[in-house]
Amino acid sequence: MQDAVAVITGGATGIGRGIAEEFLAQGATVVIADIEQDALDRAADELGVVGIRTDVADAASVQALADAVVARYGRVDVVVNNAGVGPAARMADLTIDDWRWILDVNLFGVINGVTSFLPLLRANARGGHIVNTASMSSFAPLPGLGAYAASKAGVAALSEVLAAELAEDGSAVHVTLLTPGSVRTDIARSLRNRPEGSAGALADIDLAADPERAARSMWLTPREAGAVVARAVLADDFYAITHPGLLHRVDERHEQIRRAFLAYPPIDQSRTPDSDKEIR
Repeated sequence: MQDAVAVITGGATGIGRGIAEEFLAQGATVVIADIEQDALDRAADELGVVGIRTDVADAASVQALADAVVARYGRVDVVVNNAGVGPAARMADLTIDDWRWILDVNLFGVINGVTSFLPLLRANARGGHIVNTASMSSFAPLPGLGAYAASKAGVAALSEVLAAELAEDGSAVHVTLLTPGSVRTDIARSLRNRPEGSAGALADIDLAADPERAARSMWLTPREAGAVVARAVLADDFYAITHPGLLHRVDERHEQIRRAFLAYPPIDQSRTPDSDKEIR
């Protein structure tokens, strides 16, 4: 991490700020990007870093961020596509506006980051690293988080494909997928950043409404999550796991999938289709 130029979206608060703090401690030059100007100014001042207001849902805004970083530092070494929102609603109640906002920020925010920064990383003689923030919900979705889980599953899938393609190319650019569990952030108050004029059923998560569930969760600080990310980047690990104690949730899902595969007999692949219609 020493002397690396790192860009972190959603970097003014929460996990993004925790990553920024950890990267700084390990010798990186950090640029934080965020949509909240006041929080961005405050964090940039407290951390002693450059802050650039960025709306990750806007491809032009993300490209402007990339251009500004290169103009200032000449290169980018690490990009953390971290900005995200996490309000909840049951699937039957979601509106198209709900879906578009969640997907625009959580999924297209990552897509925009990859589109703007991947060419810069590939052109970097030192190589580079992309970190995409998904969620434990991409492994084991929970009721009420359908739109959120769908967006994070998309982030996981695109990260896997990107990592595989870069490996095929023999690229010196690597990918890490961050899958955080419970971290003490402001993501439960995401509606404060919802664009005006859009309406729907999404509501901020009230942790006080389910104190038993909140108490069962193992809460990390943002800085602890940032340390996990730094470790994964330095080791070129694909997965950055903040809550290894939640492995049982992943095992349960994979066991269901395994049983489903075993429940169906194999199809005779030696048959010759009678027509193109049968192939379809």
